[in-house]
Parts: sequence; structure tokens; C-alpha cells
Amino acid sequence: MSYANSRIPESAQQGVHTHLAERVCTHLASPFRKPIADVSRAARDDALAGWDGHAPLIVDAGCGVGHSTIELARTYSDHCVIGVEKSEDRLQRRKPYPDALMPSNMVFVRANLVDFWRVLAEDGLRLARHYILYPNPWPKIGHLGRRWHAHPVFPDILRLGGVLECRSNWAVYIDEFACALELARGCPVAGEAFEAARPLTPFERKYRDSGQCLYRLRVDLDAAAAS
Repeated sequence: MSYANSRIPESAQQGVHTHLAERVCTHLASPFRKPIADVSRAARDDALAGWDGHAPLIVDAGCGVGHSTIELARTYSDHCVIGVEKSEDRLQRRKPYPDALMPSNMVFVRANLVDFWRVLAEDGLRLARHYILYPNPWPKIGHLGRRWHAHPVFPDILRLGGVLECRSNWAVYIDEFACALELARGCPVAGEAFEAARPLTPFERKYRDSGQCLYRLRVDLDAAAAS
């Protein structure tokens, strides 16, 4: 099996889902009332145990094997970077640096991302930066509600504020995320194609080396809310 053989998500859906606006507006109007598990609150405590309460916070949501968390911590050395991943196996995989060279301003936490976002928002915490890198696109038409921008947790993502960046190898995902943000914030948001000269994640490297076009959306949620 060759390395650069990744495929673009296949879907009968070729544009923004016809039910996206209805779904987003429903979630914006109705609080997400699913109880938050105690284990998620414990994960929050673990994630913030070493935080001094002053360093700007960055969340790397669904960090996988953690390469992106490490790179973000190296880039933003004065920030506290939290890599969140539900899979223990992924978190335990070999990292690109030995422990002695790992950034000290980061922490990995195993948690259900939906609950983790909600408990941070419940605590009134604000992020400086927030990365959602190559989430499962759930490309089937019937899977709209599983995409983060059409999920009940979407309003909590917005409440965390900061500069939000989402990347995907499926243009529809970024187009939908932009539409959802416009509905929520009332101002134009646009995605873009980009070249990953320095890939943040193994998936990003594989997609790039497979000759795929990569897409991203970057928006300052605090500025958008103010306007």
C-alpha cells in the first residue's frame, strides 16, 4: 500500500446541505441539555491543573496522535495548549520528539470532546485560539447532524471565543462551517484553499502528498461577536 493514496471524501452531497440553516437555528435557540458526565469534569480539572490562570489558552480539538498540539505549543510558547482526544491509543502513540524535548506549555487530555467543550463554556473560560483540524467529515447526506457546525454543541464552541480555525480536505465541510458561523454571528465568513507547506497533522501531510486541495476557515469569534 502506497503512502500518498488518500481519497477526498465521497458524497452525493455536492454543496451546503439544504437543512443546515434549519438545524443551526434550532441549536442556537435551544440549549443543549444532555447531562455532562463526571469523568468529563475530571478531564477538565486534569487539563487545567498546570495552568496559572493567566497564560492564554489554546484548545487543539480532536488532536489525534498529538503532533499538532506539539507544534502549536512550540509556536505559541507563551500560551497553554490543551490537546483533547477521546482515543487513548492515539494519545499513546510515539511522538516526533523525545520527552526531554517536548514543550512544557502543553497537556494532553483524554476526553469526550462534546462534554469537554461544554464544561469549558459552562465555566466561562475563553480561548485565545481554537483548532478543529480535519474532523470526521461525515459526508453522507443523512449525517449532517454529526458535523460539528450542525451539532447541538455548536453554540458552546462559539461561546469559547478566540480565533477559531477549522481545516478539512472536503470543501463542503468548510463551506457549511462558514454558513453556520454567518447564521450565528450575522457577518460574512469565508473559507479558502491553502497549501500546507508545514503540515500540522499526519492527516494533513498525507492529504497534501496525495495531491488533494486543502481548505481552511479562520475567524476571530470575539471580533465577530463585537461587530
